[in-house]
Amino acid sequence: MDRDLRRGSAEMTAAMLISGTIGWFVLMSGQPVTGVVFWRCIFGALTLAAFAALFGLIDLRHLRMKVVALSALGGVAIVVNWLLLFAAYPRASISIATMVYNTQPFMLLGLGALFLGEKITISKLFWLSVSFAGMIAIVSAKPTGAFEPSDYLAGIALSLGAAFFYAIAAIVTKLLKGTPPHLIALVQVITGAAMLAPFALAAPLPQGALQWTLLITVGVVHTGIMYILLYGAIQRLPTHVTGALSFIYPIAAILVDRIAFGHALQPVQIAGSAAILLAAAGTNLGWTLRSMPLIKQESERRAS
Repeated sequence: MDRDLRRGSAEMTAAMLISGTIGWFVLMSGQPVTGVVFWRCIFGALTLAAFAALFGLIDLRHLRMKVVALSALGGVAIVVNWLLLFAAYPRASISIATMVYNTQPFMLLGLGALFLGEKITISKLFWLSVSFAGMIAIVSAKPTGAFEPSDYLAGIALSLGAAFFYAIAAIVTKLLKGTPPHLIALVQVITGAAMLAPFALAAPLPQGALQWTLLITVGVVHTGIMYILLYGAIQRLPTHVTGALSFIYPIAAILVDRIAFGHALQPVQIAGSAAILLAAAGTNLGWTLRSMPLIKQESERRAS
C-alpha cells in the first residue's frame, strides 16, 4: 500500500468515526436543533477559516459570483439536511435515523438523472429496489423503548428529508468542479450561520461549561476537522475505496447508540438496515449482478 493510500485510508476512517459519534453530542447538548446547527456553523467556520488561512487556501480569484451563489445554495441545503437529521435522532434513535439517511445515494441517483442527464442502469434500479425493501422493513417495525409509533414514523420521514437535501447539496457541489472544497465548505457554514442566527440568538444561550464544550466539539471536530480529513481522503483515495470506507459511519453510529443509550435494533430493523447498506454499497462501488463478490466467486468456481 503506497503512502497516499495509507494516509487517505486513515483520514477517511477517522472522518467516518467522527461522523458516527455526532448523534451523542447532539442529544447530550440538550439544545434545540436550530441552536446546535447554528453553533456548529459558527465554530466550524472558525476552524475552516483558520485552516485555510494557515495553509494559504483562500484564493479570492475563486470567489466569483457564480461560485458564491452556488456554494450558498449548497449551504442552505446542507443546513436543512443537518436540521432534519438532528431532529430525527430523538424520534427514531440515532441508529434508525442514520440507516434511513443512508438512502442518500438513491436520492442523488434520481437528481443526477433529472438535472445532469446521468443514466439510470438496470443494476442501479435493482439496488434501488433492495433499498426500498429495506426501508419498508424498517417502517413496518414496531419501535422499542420510549419511542412512540407516531414519533418513530416522523423520525424516518425526517431522515428521508435529510437524505434528500444532502443529495441536493451534492448536486450543487458537482456544479462547482474545480473550486477548492475547503472554500465551498467555508461558504456553506457561513451561509448556515447567517441563515439560523435570527432563530438561535432569539433563544437563551447555552448554559454551563458542558453544553459549550459539546457544541464547540460539534463545530470544531465534527465539522471543521471532519471536513478537512474527508476532503484530504477524497483527494488521495480511489472512488471505490472512499465508498467502502464510508460505511464505517453507520456502523459507528449503531455502536454509539447501543453503548450510550442502550438502543438495540430488532431483527426486522437489522434486516432492513443491512439491505439499505448493501444497496448503498452496490451503488457506490458500481456493483452489477455479475460483479457482486459472492456471485462473482460462484461464477469463477463453476467456470473452473
